Amino acid sequence: MYNLNFRCLYSILLIFFLFSCKKSSLDDNNLSPTTGARKELTIDSLYLYAKEIYLWNEALPEYSTFLPRDRYSNITAENEAIKKELFDITQLKVNKTTNVPYEFTNYGSPKYSFFEEKTTRASKLNAYSKGTNIGNEIVVARVNDISYLAVHSFPELNNIKSDLDEAFSKIASSNLGTLVVDLRYNNGGYIETAEYLANLIAPSLLNGKVMYSEIFNQTLQFRNTKILKNQPYLDSKGDIVIINGRKATMADVDYSEKGNTYFFNKKGNLESVKNIYFITSAITASASEMLISLFKPYFNIKLVGEKTYGKPIGFFPIHIDKYSFYLSSFLIKNANGWSDYYSGMDPNIRVELPTNPTLGDPNEACLKSIIIDLYGNSKIAKPSQKIANREILKMKHPSKQLNKNVFFTENRLKLKNQ
Repeated sequence: MYNLNFRCLYSILLIFFLFSCKKSSLDDNNLSPTTGARKELTIDSLYLYAKEIYLWNEALPEYSTFLPRDRYSNITAENEAIKKELFDITQLKVNKTTNVPYEFTNYGSPKYSFFEEKTTRASKLNAYSKGTNIGNEIVVARVNDISYLAVHSFPELNNIKSDLDEAFSKIASSNLGTLVVDLRYNNGGYIETAEYLANLIAPSLLNGKVMYSEIFNQTLQFRNTKILKNQPYLDSKGDIVIINGRKATMADVDYSEKGNTYFFNKKGNLESVKNIYFITSAITASASEMLISLFKPYFNIKLVGEKTYGKPIGFFPIHIDKYSFYLSSFLIKNANGWSDYYSGMDPNIRVELPTNPTLGDPNEACLKSIIIDLYGNSKIAKPSQKIANREILKMKHPSKQLNKNVFFTENRLKLKNQ
């Protein structure tokens, strides 16, 4: 028998599944009424799937208490009814540290979970968007005894791999101990790409050590789902997968912590890094924050700039009628089990970010602060000094990069023998 090992991209592109569930077999266990208008069934389905896959599903009351169709069916616009239901579901679990819900925001929609009509391919705007229009490029520079790298997004690995390899070939040749990774414009993307970057940075001595784990709720981990079998499991091309002569479903995925723990696997020749500075902003999120988190157990890490967005969770799509729902479904933990950055990661060195910085310039506010932190004032560049060894590497397929200010995720799923 096969299990499915579920890997998710939690920052920010998505695969649109080809299946849509209009009713979701809600009558299998008498969980809810088996009849009703399409709108009522959609409202019920959202609650029932949340009860199974939502990260904090233990906070949801039983159907007979919550009564979703009674609460939301009277809202005339279906889209508004669903929006209100999703928001209410996501406000039930309170973070005891902050005394506010984990998904609380001031703008009326959940911080993480969202939905969209599958036909529109509409994007979810990051609430902290600054409207930055940064090109799809990688900036590499050497500043004093510092290697500098700016990566603005984590697109599909095929679109950026050669550029990352080229950048790290240059960085490795310098054999420097301090690396600055500029993520101020990076609000996430493909987890595969973030992992690849981590493996380029990490030395060989980290091979086989834990990088991070994805933690699902107990219902998923112990396979106590009832309706998740109505969601088909599709491969990366969107095709149905057959196991044991039947169509695989999302109920076949391995949601265990062991099955969702991932390890370092060194790439490239860089072995010299001892200290890492990350330049961050309020839109540094998701896979970018994961990159920072996974290095904390192993390196002397410092953040420079602004507090990050705060997104240690990921999700996978559930399809109901014409909608795709992205409910917070797993927690990202590093090797030390740390994941508590729901409110963002605070910078060690707080810097007001300039509006149009020249990245890699030693006089740029963040990089200048890093130089002072390392060397004091002795190596501050003169304003007239030219930037040495700075290159801009253009990504090969810019039209396929992440649209700025989106907050999407995608599944990476693969078959695994039990």
